[in-house]
Amino acid sequence: MTYDEFKNRSHFGLEELIAFAYGTLVEDPPAGFAARLPAPPFLMLDRILEISENGRQGKIVAELDIRMDSWYFQCHMPGDPVQPGCLGVDAIWQLLGFYCVWRGAIGAGRALGCGEVAFSGQVRPFNRLVRYEVDVRRYTQLKESGASIVIGEGRVYVDGEEIAEVHDARTGIFQGIAYPDYPRRSKNSVGGKLGK
Repeated sequence: MTYDEFKNRSHFGLEELIAFAYGTLVEDPPAGFAARLPAPPFLMLDRILEISENGRQGKIVAELDIRMDSWYFQCHMPGDPVQPGCLGVDAIWQLLGFYCVWRGAIGAGRALGCGEVAFSGQVRPFNRLVRYEVDVRRYTQLKESGASIVIGEGRVYVDGEEIAEVHDARTGIFQGIAYPDYPRRSKNSVGGKLGK
């Protein structure tokens, strides 16, 4: 799809999300378009049902189909398989990063943290569906650095029951930090504090 089509879409399927992860979804990306979602198996979304904006605010609704053979059930925890709660938090960060790019941010995405996280349930191998709902409280493009920051409130549901809240989740898109020539050494091959 074209970049304009991408920015005007209100939903995305699994094939499109995987194409975005590999950098092949947008056929005419602008210069510096380096943002990606994680590829499977770390991609925590199967579809985005709704993505919308209203000024500096917005909404994202997405789903993940539960597979009893998912990688995390095989190792967390043997004899007591459960999806790690941190993967639900990461899904919220993934969605917020995608939102930034969908809004026109240019660069590579990074999770920036969150406030309180409260778990009240769990995902097990015989659950069917995880639903993520994110209310975007504020999206900002910083003119000086070219970075974009988004802050949202996320809720995680399994089979219709709320099992987690993620408050003040923050994700940013930054220019000049991508490391596309991995595994070769280059200027971005070593991490550390952003913005040094």
